[in-house]
Amino acid sequence: MIGIDIPKILELAPSPAYVVDLGRLRHNLAILDQVQQRSGAKILMALKAFSMWSTFPLIRQTLLGVCASSPWEARLGREEFGGEVHSFSAAFKESDVVELLPISDHLVFNSFNQLQRFRPLWEKAQGRVSVGLRVNPEHSEGHTELYDPCAPNSRLGIRRSEFEGKSLVGVDGLHFHTLCEHLFEPLARTAEVFEEKFGEFLPQMKWINFGGGHHITREGYDIDGLINLVQYFREKYHVEVYLEPGEAIAIGTGLLVGEVLDVVHSEIDTAILDLSATCHMPDILEMPYRPEILDGCEPGVMAHSYRLGGPSCLAGDVIGDWSFEQPLKPGDRLAFLDMAHYTMVKTTTFNGIQHPHLCTFEPETGELKVVRSFGYEDFRSRLS
Repeated sequence: MIGIDIPKILELAPSPAYVVDLGRLRHNLAILDQVQQRSGAKILMALKAFSMWSTFPLIRQTLLGVCASSPWEARLGREEFGGEVHSFSAAFKESDVVELLPISDHLVFNSFNQLQRFRPLWEKAQGRVSVGLRVNPEHSEGHTELYDPCAPNSRLGIRRSEFEGKSLVGVDGLHFHTLCEHLFEPLARTAEVFEEKFGEFLPQMKWINFGGGHHITREGYDIDGLINLVQYFREKYHVEVYLEPGEAIAIGTGLLVGEVLDVVHSEIDTAILDLSATCHMPDILEMPYRPEILDGCEPGVMAHSYRLGGPSCLAGDVIGDWSFEQPLKPGDRLAFLDMAHYTMVKTTTFNGIQHPHLCTFEPETGELKVVRSFGYEDFRSRLS
């Protein structure tokens, strides 16, 4: 990962540990701020991707708020981040709406049924809370169905055909979210379809939300294209445009530090780590994908090949296969790269496996700070 002193972090960090490099985080925020300043877009952070609230004082210097997918996320955003809080869920309980209205600036419904069912509640908050609808442009750009909001039969978003005969009284904005880890071109194609299907409603709207999944801070992203697209919608329809990236805030900022506990031998040599795929990086199994490791290569490329597995009793708790220049032995440290987003927000305490410490690294001073450690009481408190 560019610009991160990984050997220094490996030397200082406890194991296991998530470590976020604050210098790299500032780098990403500078890119997002450039988009805001040049386009007029309002950028929010998606808490579902990255919720390390100890970093919020730094992030809120640039971003205008957060988007939340539950009352608890919304409360975290309101209490720890400040700024705007935009809340959405595939479906709300009445108690959710009651809890969300006092702490949300935008409340987005996933169906006309929910919009009407809860109208008596949200109408009382009009003027303070802006209500929107999530739409489904029925234009898929996804490469993994699990993370494709526009996959066939998706439960997310209202299709154009459902708008016939429906009232938009009180609705201030439309929201779409069709992307996942995408560069600009898929957004451009999606926006064209969105405008074609829903453009007739935009003159009566106050805002449009382009959702998340935008890898704005990734190398090769067409920043100028994004700026031009935002300006086009703002100028043509006289609306505010929101973006809700999550990964873009944290891309390239985080490591997951682990340690070799043992090496066992079967058909393939297997190094057992104090890290677990199922507990600490579940997307490896869900997507699936293969993360990068410092000084690790595809199996067979270097002299010593290993399967890396976790300490849990789950037979499939396997992180993947790699090769290394030197043989692995107990006590060796490994650094899994780009592990800040969709990791610590998705962890479990299955099997009572030790939860990684949460740390930050300040490259300007060389200081590694352990922000949070977890113990037995954290495991026990989730059970009864």
